[in-house]
Amino acid sequence: MQRKFLNFTLTKIIIAIIVVGCAVAIGQLGSQALLEKIQIGKDYKNVITAVIVAAMALASYIILSRLYEKREITELKFHLFGRNAAIGFLLGIILQSLVILVMYLNGGYSVQSVNPFLFVLPGFAIAFSSAIFEEILFRGIIFRLTEERLGSTIAIIISAVIFGLLHLLNKNSNIYSAVSIAIQAGVLLAAAYIYSKSLWLPIFLHFAWNFAEAGIYGAVISGNEMTSSLLTAKFSGPAILTGGAFGPENSIQATLFCLIAGIIFIKVSLRQNKFIKPYWKMNKDLSPNAENM
Repeated sequence: MQRKFLNFTLTKIIIAIIVVGCAVAIGQLGSQALLEKIQIGKDYKNVITAVIVAAMALASYIILSRLYEKREITELKFHLFGRNAAIGFLLGIILQSLVILVMYLNGGYSVQSVNPFLFVLPGFAIAFSSAIFEEILFRGIIFRLTEERLGSTIAIIISAVIFGLLHLLNKNSNIYSAVSIAIQAGVLLAAAYIYSKSLWLPIFLHFAWNFAEAGIYGAVISGNEMTSSLLTAKFSGPAILTGGAFGPENSIQATLFCLIAGIIFIKVSLRQNKFIKPYWKMNKDLSPNAENM
């Protein structure tokens, strides 16, 4: 009875979220307490904290997967790292640049100044730690475990809805921004995971998107303003193109570009038979009656 409870999908998800969440909290609080005694700049402290938080998220996920699920962690294999990291990073930069380009062509984005390169550090720190933590949480835990039981299609919908709803807690959010985030991050990043069967692709796609948005182009990221960025920019015009106070993720072009990319990943994955069926369909396919048909 106890083993059945521990092997239940929802139980696995809850335990994994608690373990990884606690590990990240310990890493963040511990690093901040330690770095208070070291005389270095705030931006450097943020980068060090981000690295520690990311390491704690990865370590706790790996340890939990080995001890609790007792499985091989194929989604973090290093032979999949190079190609998926490169694709993810380039795609994230390209998608965010296209979003800003639409604003620029419509007179909604103008560069006020180009700052020293070190101004990208705050954006880098936030993008790096949040990408690893959120991808482990949403794609590594929620999506992966749901997909194993309910199949890829339902897992995409569930993980995307949860991801969108949680962003309602962000400053300047609304229903439209939640739907936008659900499509842009929820659908696209889940589709990238299905296509690659690796967390490295969604991690670097997520990282590059956020880093370009806040660290390079100086935009608000999911309602949170950055203190510095490579470019100091002015945003103006209709919120449907600029995203308003929530940032470019709330713009119509961001949703459109990410949806197109997500559909491409999905179509390729379907063609390569990478979509997983829900357990009731797999059981039906394996039944004696199905085999004799």
